[in-house]
Amino acid sequence: MSSIPGDLAAFLVEAKRRTYAGLDDDATVAAPLLAGSKQLEHRAPPYAYRDIYFGMGFFVGQETVALDDRVIWSMSYSGGARAEIGDRDTFLAIYKFLRQALRAVSIEEPYRGPRLFEQAGMVYRNGAEGALDRFHGIETIARQNGVPLYELRYSGGLLR
Repeated sequence: MSSIPGDLAAFLVEAKRRTYAGLDDDATVAAPLLAGSKQLEHRAPPYAYRDIYFGMGFFVGQETVALDDRVIWSMSYSGGARAEIGDRDTFLAIYKFLRQALRAVSIEEPYRGPRLFEQAGMVYRNGAEGALDRFHGIETIARQNGVPLYELRYSGGLLR
């Protein structure tokens, strides 16, 4: 498949808002395909979205989109809160803020969150490069004074 389906970006935005970004782990399926993983899914035929990840403080995962039961797009990611963050309240605040940033995902760059999002004394930055067919990027969260809290790297695109 060399061309991008016209509604793929819109479906990705909807799927992300209806899974982790919008519902946290409440969107997790009861019996994940891989033991020990969290698995989130959203369907809007002809598309089906699946996000499977392992870990929490540091995590790795993969999102896929299938069109008529054939996976056409995927994104892999890894990252998390900085290792020195041991305070549970700080940890939970980082991930709550991350979900808020991820809900602001755009149809122009439907990979993670927006280029910049600021709230509650934290700053989210997303440096994406490429297009929906082949892209990569790094997202970070820092306190407004610049103290780093979180980093994630991602890459993906259309499968061919």
